[in-house]
Amino acid sequence: MRRVSRIAVAGVATASLAVALSACGGSSTSASSGGSAKTKGIGLAYDIGGKGDQSFNDAAYAGFQKAETDLKIGGRDIEPQDGESDADKVQRLEQLAKSGYNPVIGVGFVYAPAVKEVAAKYPKVTFGIIDDEQDKAANVADMVFHEEQASYLAGVAAAKATKKNHIGFVGGVDIPLIHKFEAGYVQGAQSVNPKIKIEKQYLTQTPQEGGFSSPDKGKDAAEGQIEAGADVIYAAAGLSGQGVIQSAASHKVWAIGVDSDQYKQDALAKYKDYILTSATKDVAGAVYNLAKSVADGKPATGVVRASLATGGVGLADSNPAFKSNADLQAALKKAEAGIKDGSITVKTS
Repeated sequence: MRRVSRIAVAGVATASLAVALSACGGSSTSASSGGSAKTKGIGLAYDIGGKGDQSFNDAAYAGFQKAETDLKIGGRDIEPQDGESDADKVQRLEQLAKSGYNPVIGVGFVYAPAVKEVAAKYPKVTFGIIDDEQDKAANVADMVFHEEQASYLAGVAAAKATKKNHIGFVGGVDIPLIHKFEAGYVQGAQSVNPKIKIEKQYLTQTPQEGGFSSPDKGKDAAEGQIEAGADVIYAAAGLSGQGVIQSAASHKVWAIGVDSDQYKQDALAKYKDYILTSATKDVAGAVYNLAKSVADGKPATGVVRASLATGGVGLADSNPAFKSNADLQAALKKAEAGIKDGSITVKTS
């Protein structure tokens, strides 16, 4: 798996105080089972691909940094390992909780079993998980998003931007979460042109096969779709999406980013003229808000779902070519209004 260098996330003014540790490495202070009301600050455990993916994990890192800075708290963030097991994730979360961090957040649905297990051992610690709502424990916040709504808008944008009436979708892993991205994108595109041709491909069947962490796989998939005739490609593939963006730029066609505003990412700067927009979800806000709720003494728990109406998902408008396209913007405005007032129901599968 290819790693990229740690970057400063746009909008965050200060460098993190965190120390990246291996799954089992690093020292921890002792604490009695059950945790403590006292906290050292925020603990964050990254998803597959780790920090530097210019997407999902980096959005979480931005929220982590903001919490450290604005709330004046400490923090520790820990990277994943290649080929790790659920037991490794359990140990990572337990290390953070036992060391006195609160909240402890698992970035990604892959943490669901680990959060369930460790939250039961540390009932005084607030746990958060992004992109999963299976665990209904009293000390767990399930931070989820209407990704399909932002993806619908991405589909509208793609259908308006294509010159060939032929677009593409690259999903990282063939799972229900990513099906939401595909479903919204297809529906949005077909709302503009019911006959539009849409290429679709999933990189792997499981996360362990590298679907979210392999830019080379993303690049190969995009090359195939571009060769087939697609001139706008939307990638919901984490770190693998960088390969999609690279391929799109090399062929001078449009890419649509995901999770973070990828037009503004330093590591993707040389490709930005070909990043039409990004379907964003406010992972940074979710991480920050949970940390703030704990710092305020009123920990958020239960399902916390962000939508277009709450501002938790949307489309980035950093690219001037996107923002200045009047026809595209009018179509997006109409679609957004329909989703918000309920006249458009976006599919999730």
